Amino acid sequence: MPEIAEIARAVHFLRIHLVGKRIASAEAIDDANVFGKVGTTGAAVAAALKGKKVVSAGTQGKYFWITLDKPPHLVMHFGMTGWIHIKNDKTAYTNYFKKMEDTEYSVWPPRFWKFQITTDDKPAVEIAFTDPRRFGRVRLVDCPGEDIRKHTPLVENGPDPVVDKDRFTEEYLRGKMQSRHVPIKALLLDQAMISGIGNWVADETLYHAKMHPEQYCDDFSDVEIKKLYDSICYVCDLAVEKLGDSDQFPEHWLFNHRWGKGDKSSSSQLPNGEKLSFITVGGRTSCFAPAIQKKTGRVSGNAKTEPLVKEESGDEKVPLKKSRKSTGKIAKEESGDVKAPLKKGRKPRDQAVKQETNDTPATSKRSSPATSESSKSKKAKVETLVEESGRRRSGRLRK
Repeated sequence: MPEIAEIARAVHFLRIHLVGKRIASAEAIDDANVFGKVGTTGAAVAAALKGKKVVSAGTQGKYFWITLDKPPHLVMHFGMTGWIHIKNDKTAYTNYFKKMEDTEYSVWPPRFWKFQITTDDKPAVEIAFTDPRRFGRVRLVDCPGEDIRKHTPLVENGPDPVVDKDRFTEEYLRGKMQSRHVPIKALLLDQAMISGIGNWVADETLYHAKMHPEQYCDDFSDVEIKKLYDSICYVCDLAVEKLGDSDQFPEHWLFNHRWGKGDKSSSSQLPNGEKLSFITVGGRTSCFAPAIQKKTGRVSGNAKTEPLVKEESGDEKVPLKKSRKSTGKIAKEESGDVKAPLKKGRKPRDQAVKQETNDTPATSKRSSPATSESSKSKKAKVETLVEESGRRRSGRLRK
């Protein structure tokens, strides 16, 4: 999902190509997810854009917007796979998107477009909002342009670490951490606390702050809180400065080495030799360096450690990918150990549930219901034949 740096990149291109220009034409698909779930329609968005002059473009965390010379204005969220494409320019920020721009988005309008606009310039500028998975949101906000952040959805979100330096202070972060009792990783991902921090930014900041992602946010010292604040500012400022281009991120950043989970061909350690590990905290996979990010206080105790598999060399380990078949609920965790998921629709056997020790009991062989019925039927037939044979011998059964 695009995070604070990638959103800044999209707004950067909008300011270059769109701000100050008038929209000659606009077209939108009536997508019930992208438009409908935030109370508007594709037709309403197209009507709001056509003929309007774009006054400014702004960003707050994972949200961004364009203000027009007359309300309503357009507020957007990329969701998982949304992006802004500009004809004859490349706006991509990762190798994945760069490859897509060279193939799927090389024609115009690009695939999966939700709305597209054309300016009245000569030559005209053409821009499209795309979203293959349709988790993005495009809405209209009817208010004066300068008040757009005072309205939903922006007003419900916390300060942006880059654009809201006056609000996002060390004191603000300390107050939020000490007033909550959740794992620090979960707090960083809460957009109502801080805008723009997603999974990779949270992991990066915790790595530089040397904090364990599972530790409770209200169990850190003032010194540790200051270190986290400095780390958030450092990572977000630099990532935004580089416009989310990971090729320009420092080599020692966790970002450059965190994507090898489950890939035997990838390294499971940093250039300095520190091993990487993966756990699930608050429903999200967290990458961290255990030797650096040590627990200094209480932890939630419900994090799920990703299983590991040995490399071919037998030295390094990488996490296994999650099985798609393991959809059952995870059994209750005891002593920090995660038990195997229970299969849906099947009651746990007494032998499997009862554990007087931490050892897993051996499983007993049991026949299926169909096999049992078949065995009973065969046994009954044999008993009948034996009985009839005995009656014949005794002369009590007439032929």
